[in-house]
Amino acid sequence: MPTGSDRRPPGGKRRLTTDRARTGLKQERAVRTRGQVLDAAAQAFAAKGFPGVTILEVAERTGMTKGAVYFHYPSKEALAIAVAEEFYDRLPAIAATVRERALPPLESVAELLTSTAVAFRDDTVIQAGARLQIERSLIGASLPMPYVGYTETVTAWLQEASDADELTAADPGLVARVLISAFFGAQHLSWVLNDRVDIAERVNEIVGVVLGVPRPG
Repeated sequence: MPTGSDRRPPGGKRRLTTDRARTGLKQERAVRTRGQVLDAAAQAFAAKGFPGVTILEVAERTGMTKGAVYFHYPSKEALAIAVAEEFYDRLPAIAATVRERALPPLESVAELLTSTAVAFRDDTVIQAGARLQIERSLIGASLPMPYVGYTETVTAWLQEASDADELTAADPGLVARVLISAFFGAQHLSWVLNDRVDIAERVNEIVGVVLGVPRPG
């Protein structure tokens, strides 16, 4: 027979299960709330830039109090870092989607740049992350280094093309740097001049001129 120390109180196991379920629900709510705050911050940063955004504005966009926002993100700088990190999580996700198509290397680079252009046009987090990078000197915190992984991905595909004698340039790394500089310059111009409406067309022009890969208009 179990000793007194081994006995569970009546319903003890059930209470433990209920407590765990409640903890799980609280964690899920916290994750959802953080996501809502992050989305609201991205919208604000994309529209107004880091200096023009306040925690109160982010709170109002979510329908929360300032205290609720501060509970999840202790400062505006912390929000900027979180948005920038999410931006750099989404770029590899675009590359992974392109990689799944198993296109030839040059086509992969072209598709990556075009798909990224569409994300810049349509995705508020991408727009906010790019703007925060431009304003990094105004943010009192360290943001991720810009576009390092993205450059490595493009370089790797261009190296494959070079190995297959499909790239005439001698240095795939140089071509990657030129492409990415042209891409982010084009997205900036498209943003300033046309609110990114024509960004895909501008990027397709770059791909056609630099890589000789025709893209649909």
